[in-house]
Amino acid sequence: MSRCLWQFGGYASLMLAIGAAGISHEAHADFLGDSKAKVELRNYFFNRDYTGDQGPVINGRRQGEASHWSQNFILAAQSGYTEGVVGFGVDMLGMLSLKLDGDQWSRNTQMTPIHGDGYPPEDWGRVALAGKVRLSKTDLKVGEWAATLPVLRADDGRSLPQTFQGALLDSKEIQNLELYLGQFRKNSPRDDGSLEKFSFLGRGTSDRFNLTGAEYSFNGKKTVVGAWYAELKDIYDQRFFQVVHSQDLAQDWVANASVGYFQGSDNGKQLDGHLSNETYTGMFSLKHGPNTVYLGLVKVRGNSKWMRVNGASGGTLANDGYSYTADNIDERSWQVRHDYDFANLGLPGLTVMNRYIRGSDIDVSATDKNGKEWIRESELAYTFQAGTFKDLVLKWRSATVRRDYQGGQDFDENRLIVVYPLTLL
Repeated sequence: MSRCLWQFGGYASLMLAIGAAGISHEAHADFLGDSKAKVELRNYFFNRDYTGDQGPVINGRRQGEASHWSQNFILAAQSGYTEGVVGFGVDMLGMLSLKLDGDQWSRNTQMTPIHGDGYPPEDWGRVALAGKVRLSKTDLKVGEWAATLPVLRADDGRSLPQTFQGALLDSKEIQNLELYLGQFRKNSPRDDGSLEKFSFLGRGTSDRFNLTGAEYSFNGKKTVVGAWYAELKDIYDQRFFQVVHSQDLAQDWVANASVGYFQGSDNGKQLDGHLSNETYTGMFSLKHGPNTVYLGLVKVRGNSKWMRVNGASGGTLANDGYSYTADNIDERSWQVRHDYDFANLGLPGLTVMNRYIRGSDIDVSATDKNGKEWIRESELAYTFQAGTFKDLVLKWRSATVRRDYQGGQDFDENRLIVVYPLTLL
């Protein structure tokens, strides 16, 4: 823990030094006055119970359950920009995870790194720093942060968020059009305190993830069309096209649709071999009062699963869940989901979500082209609305996953999450 605290102190001092050096008194109003800082206290308990003696094998023994409990601290600080034609700023993300309970069976929770002896550390974390420059309506960010882009989406589903190290140019000079150009070099997944190269299937690694993108909004910003290109050098390249639309219907009725198409192939030295992939995704929803119903559809084609770097979120696909993403080779999946907001019944802050995802036609092996799976997930959440615990969030997530391939590895899962955000600036 002392090492983590030393890193926090060192990087915090560096951030303050960068903020103070070369910034005139006149610039303080924007650089400091527009600064924001908050810390999130995240207590996270995770338990996955493998059924039917189907768990992964650890040291010659089947894992009956995967369990871990952590207390996490996530400090997010963003400065404003200095005054002048060109503005400068700095962002910091400080992350620390303390083990409350865990042993060799913490493996496969993706809550913590696992040491060479098979056990989790007592504490782990890292500090991510990023400098930023603004000219007119164009921003350049260089460093490390939790980027969330359609082709590279950081995962924040466990103890600490995933981060990427690189540079991203984001321009809004043309009305209603946003352009992106970036390169990322390193990856720190949600269960790893170090920065490493990227990978896909694991046969090779790459330190170049290049991307370009454009998003155009119209119809009063109710419709957005996007086109993206991503390249994990020497492993894969990928194209993505998306349309997102929101439509007000009758009074208190709103319909939303998000449809997308991915096309990918191997790249350069083909470190993961010959790759070919097409993935179609569509999420459709209808909201009326406190109720929202969803229909999700995904179809994967080719000789590869949907392409994303190791550890990244599958949130761009419609059928992405807390426990699993339906993105296997040739998989066809559908989802039905219902959300309810209890504010309509006089209980503001209380919500519930239930969804069911079913996948079929999975290309498991040369002799099995019809793998099947289903996932059931629920979340009950409450946010305190006032008083001493205002903004405190309590969540209970439960899931059931069943498969008929690869030995099944069926499991039942429960998570208890307590989040308390504190605004510092």
